[in-house]
Amino acid sequence: MEYLYFLLFGFVAAVIGVSLPGLLNMTAVKIALKEGKESAYTYMLGALITIFVQTYIAIFFAKMIESSVVISETLQEIGLVIFTALTVYFVFFAKKKENKENQAELVGGSTIAIKNRFFYGIFLAALNVFPIPYYVFLSITLASYDFNVFYALHTFLLSIGVVLGSALMLYLYVLFFKNSDKEEHFLLKNINYCIGVVTGIIALITLYKLLK
Repeated sequence: MEYLYFLLFGFVAAVIGVSLPGLLNMTAVKIALKEGKESAYTYMLGALITIFVQTYIAIFFAKMIESSVVISETLQEIGLVIFTALTVYFVFFAKKKENKENQAELVGGSTIAIKNRFFYGIFLAALNVFPIPYYVFLSITLASYDFNVFYALHTFLLSIGVVLGSALMLYLYVLFFKNSDKEEHFLLKNINYCIGVVTGIIALITLYKLLK
């Protein structure tokens, strides 16, 4: 029963963390609308692999620093730079490159496009360092309540729970928007701006937390 707790903790934490519109789930929606669910699921698989690794990294940091905020603040500073850069890219440059990228994918063939989406998922999730402090905090909180999250099996189960919760929310985003005809036309034209707004908000929140 104790093992199920860690699986559940990870699952619930991921559902909460991914439930709001974010870089990964909005990008999954964009890919599903433009290329179909198969490409979106391939992208999601790549992202989930990185999320699993990030959770391990977060627990490792939590074990090393316990209640220290130094590394957490450093990660937030890195995240601020990354999300600011992503905001500028999606708002000002992504739309201009979109047509050229689509043409290149058509020339390359669907198999190449799907493989690229897998590595794109890995790459984009790796840029999204924002969840690492979140799972550091979760690990430290669990440890404070005598849940030994640093035990190897517990770490693995918590990470699997995070992956399952993230997969569920990404799937629900794709399912909802893919089957919503009214939303499709708007998202196809404005998805880059939507992602840019999300990353901009995250950058502002991170900046606010750093200046407090």
